[in-house]
Amino acid sequence: MHHGFKSIGLLFTGIALLSGCGSKAVFTSPSPTPIPPFTPPATVANQWMWVSGSNSLYPLGTYGTLGTAAPANTPGSRVWATSWTDKLGNLWLFGGVGQDSKDSAVVLNDLWMFDGAQWTWEGGSSVDLQPSRARGVGGTYGTMGVASPSNYPGSRNSATSWTDGQGNFWLFGGEGFDSTGDDCWLNDLWRYSSGEWTWMSGPDVCVGLGSPGVYGTQGVAAPGNVPGGRLGANSWTDAQGNLWLFGGQGESSTTGSGALNDLWKYSGGQWTWMSGSNLINQYGAYGTLGVAASGNVPGARQWAVTWIDKSGNLWLFGGEGNGSPGNGGDLNDLWKYNPGNGQWTWMGGSDIGSQTGIYGTQGVAAPGNIPPGRDNAVAWTDAQGNFWLFGGYAFTSLDVLNDLWEYSGGQWTWVSGSNLPDEPGAYGTKGVSSPSNVPGAREGSVSWIDPSGNLWLFGGEGSGELNDLWVYQP
Repeated sequence: MHHGFKSIGLLFTGIALLSGCGSKAVFTSPSPTPIPPFTPPATVANQWMWVSGSNSLYPLGTYGTLGTAAPANTPGSRVWATSWTDKLGNLWLFGGVGQDSKDSAVVLNDLWMFDGAQWTWEGGSSVDLQPSRARGVGGTYGTMGVASPSNYPGSRNSATSWTDGQGNFWLFGGEGFDSTGDDCWLNDLWRYSSGEWTWMSGPDVCVGLGSPGVYGTQGVAAPGNVPGGRLGANSWTDAQGNLWLFGGQGESSTTGSGALNDLWKYSGGQWTWMSGSNLINQYGAYGTLGVAASGNVPGARQWAVTWIDKSGNLWLFGGEGNGSPGNGGDLNDLWKYNPGNGQWTWMGGSDIGSQTGIYGTQGVAAPGNIPPGRDNAVAWTDAQGNFWLFGGYAFTSLDVLNDLWEYSGGQWTWVSGSNLPDEPGAYGTKGVSSPSNVPGAREGSVSWIDPSGNLWLFGGEGSGELNDLWVYQP
């Protein structure tokens, strides 16, 4: 199932959420079990390996004991979850829409860790606590700025995440449940550190469909500033540890709901509106290809992908939204933002939506290559600073993709997967790399990079929801 960027309402993959009926829970304290360092599996260059989870659709979660790793543990199938990597290299997963331990389709708030071999359920609920009503769990916020073992974010999907320079995890917004159990577009900011959550910013109660943003003055930080409630936004963490947020679908400075192109920075405990508009559904100002300018800005969009390069520039690709005036759809435009001068540069792709792309020859870079327009893809930056892109939804084919691309030296290379939509996966043998292995087409997955530079992919939705975990060595 795919959701249009101009849709208004709370749509959760066939789950009907009843406003005001969310349940609230007191969560078990995080496990005191020491977290082990990540141990990567033996991989083979340029090959995929199926590592964990099922090759069937809609598998339920096997939670085991809170805080205890076990070979049988696995998160249930899900789409639009959130991910982080800790300082030891472990992979973390939170929430999304999917299957709990009782095979109920719910909005999740479970927290998981993968150490390279086994999954550990680290927090949140393993079941829908009120299955006849809400299909989700309200948050327990506590006191703003104060960590507590009883604090916990509510169920949500399509949230935004960062890992800061100290290895703390950050979570912002998404579509989910506030402290009263109401479902809405959230704009709460959370930090996870030393096994405890801290509510850092934003309201704990939504206003209507979502709380509007407080923009203040562009370029000026202020304690009262906060981005509006939203889903499907994008993020970067810069070399100084500042958190950056761009776009999504949600609330502007008024009560209007739509696609956004606002760029925010969170630093020193305050938000700063850095670029873009405080209004919805803005078109892009592309300028001249390859030339930075103060008037350039990407159009409003959601479910794009991001990278950060070795010079600290922020990169943005595609998503579902607006290109140049009068043009929209699934985009394949590539942008670079320089935090030093605050300017955007259009680096490649089209300013018109729903482009088919040019694959060229698999494994061969070429100046004319460009991925098709898409949203809900995943991305990585490898140890050499190359950008990687996988899958997503393409409006041109009205279906999902499983193509893997590398962007290096200013050129795209189609590396793996198919140039056709809806291709099934070739799983092979679990734990064994093979040149014939490839994940099936999907959207709304999550991704990580491990300390060895391997690319990791989990779940998402293809012909159904998945919980398969894959690794690819570039």
